[in-house]
Amino acid sequence: MGRYAETEQQHTSSVYPKRDVTIVRGEGMWLWDDRGRRYLDCVGGHGVAALGHAHPAIAEAVAEQARRLITCPEVFYNDRRAELYAALSEVTPPGLDRFFLCNSGAEAVEAALKFARLSSGRREIVATMRGFHGRTMGALSATWNKRYREPFAPLVPGFSHVPFDNLVKMEEAVTEKTAAVLVEIVQGEGGVRSGSAAYFRGLRRLCDERGALLIVDEVQTGFGRTGRWFACQHHDIVPDLMTMAKAMAGGLPMGGVAIGPRVTGLWPGAHGTTFGGNPLACAAALATIGVMRTEDLPAQAAEKGTYLLERLRRIESPQVREVRGLGLMVGIELKGRVTPVLRKLMAHGVLALPAGATVLRLLPPLVISYDELDEVAEVIEMVLDK
Repeated sequence: MGRYAETEQQHTSSVYPKRDVTIVRGEGMWLWDDRGRRYLDCVGGHGVAALGHAHPAIAEAVAEQARRLITCPEVFYNDRRAELYAALSEVTPPGLDRFFLCNSGAEAVEAALKFARLSSGRREIVATMRGFHGRTMGALSATWNKRYREPFAPLVPGFSHVPFDNLVKMEEAVTEKTAAVLVEIVQGEGGVRSGSAAYFRGLRRLCDERGALLIVDEVQTGFGRTGRWFACQHHDIVPDLMTMAKAMAGGLPMGGVAIGPRVTGLWPGAHGTTFGGNPLACAAALATIGVMRTEDLPAQAAEKGTYLLERLRRIESPQVREVRGLGLMVGIELKGRVTPVLRKLMAHGVLALPAGATVLRLLPPLVISYDELDEVAEVIEMVLDK
């Protein structure tokens, strides 16, 4: 263990499971540790580093803005924030043209839940089994996994969970007391599982019929990850509230809620955040969106994701149960536990994520090259053949 790791071990809160590596530098798809070894990064900061590491456009935008103005709360207007609002309105689904800016995905979910209750005058939230929405108390109440929930009970009342991709069960759960239905298009932490178009279109129809709001959690799937700007666009649905974060500012902490016309009754002071919409994060987000548009990274993610899925499905290993995904959000379900496989991959220079106990998850930067995709697949194949 190196000196940086020893210092962290001495002072860390202990709430994070640490891997035995100290990352000190990144460039594009690659990360380097304190010993000079490099790794292909398919963690991507849990899907944050969509443009890779140390992207020049983001670095320059942040440096320039830092010299000009770093903080400006939303009690004042700001040029960068206004420009970001306009840019977001051009890439989000039509009608989602109002935004609340914050600092993380969990904060975005908390805001969406409050807005839904305030707007509808109702209190109940229906979420789905295997869903993951964050670790703050409201977001945790919507999260299904008991391992996350039970140590902190009692949680916020009024939440229930029904099976994912099961419209019949959802129809039974949504009533005149339901403020909102909260759902992911692709369940990330839940094993990289996609719902069907019929399910999501049925949800939209059900919410309209029963006066509930539809919240789509795009914290992980947003900003090109699945091959569209937002995953809900694969199914031609427009939610009433859409949460965003992770890749939004290319690596800086940022989250947001896109707000549709059915959401009403929001008033000054109903919610807020000190750092949300600060000029530094807005400058990074503007640079990120600009690169994504110029290089058409959502389309690249669609093409590269198809390529990677086809390559991984050719792996003949008794350890593999299923390969699934959408765009560059890929899961390999194993017949055994994923942790030993993650360790072996790291030993061979590839960093990856779990998605539950048995799913290997890949969230590489959208700028990954085809040669790098091949290298990732080759290392995975080698490890799974052993």
